[in-house]
Amino acid sequence: MRDNHEAFKETLAAHILVKSFGQVDADDSLDDFSTYLATEAWEILPPKARSASYEEPFAFDDLKDDVFDATPLQFSDTLVAYGIVDDRDDALKLLRNAIDTYLQEACAAPPVGKQTRLAECEICEREIPLTYHHLIPRSVHNKVLKRGWHPQERLNAVAWLCRYCHSTVHRLASNEDLARYFYTVDLLLAREDIQRWRAWAGRQRYGKRRG
Repeated sequence: MRDNHEAFKETLAAHILVKSFGQVDADDSLDDFSTYLATEAWEILPPKARSASYEEPFAFDDLKDDVFDATPLQFSDTLVAYGIVDDRDDALKLLRNAIDTYLQEACAAPPVGKQTRLAECEICEREIPLTYHHLIPRSVHNKVLKRGWHPQERLNAVAWLCRYCHSTVHRLASNEDLARYFYTVDLLLAREDIQRWRAWAGRQRYGKRRG
């Protein structure tokens, strides 16, 4: 089982990349930056949230508001100093979103059956359990056909992505934009923000990156 602190750090890094738009580069500085912030924030979580898993789930709604009141000032001050957020309230919103994502991923059912396979993620290229990402999200299939964006035979095209890259893709673009503009892996990889995420995620220790 993957170390939950590492999973939280990776989730927090993804939220920072989405929010930062260039203030923090996707290189070793992001690793140091996210490690520092994850360490600052990790201790505010109750033990059951830190050890959350599919077998012993912990829901975001179970967190009390005073948990976030205990967030160290260094966490919010650092994000403000780098221009990633405007103030402490904005920093705590980013943290709430990151913790919510972390708990969803930590408590998700393990990959099994035909929906997943153990191979290389098509974005970060790590050898890691994968999920399939509908390149044209199912929720917009009717709109896609009605407006003629793609033919019927393209609707079931998928990409094999690790859970972290999969979540990042959906944070970066709406389902409609994914269907209209980013409906292949190559189109996703052409995005600068995906390239930044890929460069960083590919160096994380969950699995070995090809080459």
